[in-house]
Amino acid sequence: MENPAVTAPAEGFFPSLLLVTCGTLLAALLGAAHRLGLFYQLMHKVDETSVRHGGENVAAVLRAHGVRFIFTLVGGHISPLLVACEKLGIRVVDTRHEVTAVFAADAVARLTGTVGVAAVTAGPGLTNTVTAVKNAQVAQSPVLLLGGAASTLLQKRGALQAIDQMSLFRPLCKFCASVRRVRDIIPTLRAAMAAAQSGTPGPVFVELPVDVLYPYYMVQKEMVPAKLPKGLMGRVISWYLKNCLANLFVGAWEPQPEGPLPLDIPQASPQQVQRCVEILSRAKKPLLLLGSQALLPPVPADKLRAAVETLGVPCFLGGMARGLLGRNHPLHIRQNRGAALKKADVVLLAGAVCDFRLSYGRILSHKSKIIIINRNRDDMLLNSDIFWKPQEAVQGDVASFMLKLVEGLQGQMWAPEWAEELREADRQKEQTFREKAAMPVAQHLNPLRVLQLVEETLPDNSFLVVDGGDFVATAAYLVQPRGPLRWLDPGAFGTLGVGAGFALGAKLCQPDAEVWCLFGDGAFGYSLIEFDTFVRHKIPVMALVGNDAGWTQISREQVPRLGSNVACGLAYTDYHKAAMGLGAQGLLLSRENEDHVVKVLRDGQQQCRDGHPVVINILIGRTDFRDGSISV
Repeated sequence: MENPAVTAPAEGFFPSLLLVTCGTLLAALLGAAHRLGLFYQLMHKVDETSVRHGGENVAAVLRAHGVRFIFTLVGGHISPLLVACEKLGIRVVDTRHEVTAVFAADAVARLTGTVGVAAVTAGPGLTNTVTAVKNAQVAQSPVLLLGGAASTLLQKRGALQAIDQMSLFRPLCKFCASVRRVRDIIPTLRAAMAAAQSGTPGPVFVELPVDVLYPYYMVQKEMVPAKLPKGLMGRVISWYLKNCLANLFVGAWEPQPEGPLPLDIPQASPQQVQRCVEILSRAKKPLLLLGSQALLPPVPADKLRAAVETLGVPCFLGGMARGLLGRNHPLHIRQNRGAALKKADVVLLAGAVCDFRLSYGRILSHKSKIIIINRNRDDMLLNSDIFWKPQEAVQGDVASFMLKLVEGLQGQMWAPEWAEELREADRQKEQTFREKAAMPVAQHLNPLRVLQLVEETLPDNSFLVVDGGDFVATAAYLVQPRGPLRWLDPGAFGTLGVGAGFALGAKLCQPDAEVWCLFGDGAFGYSLIEFDTFVRHKIPVMALVGNDAGWTQISREQVPRLGSNVACGLAYTDYHKAAMGLGAQGLLLSRENEDHVVKVLRDGQQQCRDGHPVVINILIGRTDFRDGSISV
């Protein structure tokens, strides 16, 4: 006799297995249907007669976000979006190298507080931008890079210029997305633009495959061959390709919101602000260091300047904060930063980071109370477990914090002797500069004297773009930006080659301003060809090339330490003549006309005002001004 307790489970097993199997199969079918877009196609239509294309959606989002310029080097993968931008009144500016396009977008982002946009073609077009994208990441600049790509069905099949672009840019960008359907262009770009500006700003990347950008009839011709294999396999392939085509374009032209999404900008809490007020109120020798983050939106530069003046604390300005207080402001201390930091009892690092620029924090005194404010937590606490320790670390927007801090201190004043002590040290240091500028050099012109004359000639409406090593580092001591957001350097990444792109972006943003580019002769090699771009687009900028025939910043340490000048030598090249060959104006400064430096500078200014880009090739000798400087 059988035991019912033993047979019952066996009898229920097979129906359960069948149920699980059917459920799994159904779930797989539903998932496949979803991936193929079958459900969406039931509720939306494909307009097979439309000649519209995805590039129009790209341009519409850019216009809705206030984008005025898009920088590019043209390629077939991205042609539709460039044509659409032109039709909507967005100025398309084509450069001679993709890296320049991204540098120009970076400059626009920094100067306008909006997102700068560059578009480049697939494969090598994108790989050419990597340095500029990384530079924007380190500089925390909100840049949108639009990249072409092979069609969705041909990726990983050996298509022209097809590589895994997403893996390349994920480590460099805050946000990366590859658009797979035309209807996804608008929401993806809106999300990318918001991500670029939220939190700690930075670059974002959106990949736009070629079949997402071109119109239906063109994609259909390429995607669905006229002749397909016969039989069942042919019908399956035909259905699959037609469905892929439909899924690409279904719902493509239905109205969607195009404008900006809300931004997420961190703010200091009232409790944190109050604690910082209490620390600073007890200071006798407070010191303020302002970094680039202080100039980020939403606080305008003029409001930040008023807050710093009301605070009344002596300050050093770095990065994009240079020029915030204008020229020769009594609170702005320019020299002897290390000595000042050792003497200060409270140091406020407002957007400044304890990286190599502050000797990883070792430059700070252990006796000082340190307040640090930064949007980025990692930057805020960098090296704090090794060389320094903050009394108060505040994660939030720098300029907003400064306004709240000033309000909390309610006009508190500090003894004027502290600021005067720092100013006196400035005066003594600058006297040594004047003495070095008056010393003769072995050949050509003394660069310090040239830069002093540049400082005297520079107009109040000028922008300074700096790109180079020794000549530019010397200029940082001697030449002062005339106002906020009028100084453009690469930032903490120390990238050579930013000059032409930064100048292009600056001049487009401020067409009535004079853009002066200070180049080392080594760095100028990256930018020379872009004078063709300046000529074609009628962008009058003035380049001053400090030509000492070498990579001097490197040779200063390489020769005494290692006994060789290998790879450091260049030639006194006629850069002004090369620029003339590209259609620009070229001038030469050398010992033969050293009494006419200011006249040559003013001649260059006038030619710029007449609409010509200008290169002034300045033959300079070498001094001991920066001996002992370290370039690693």
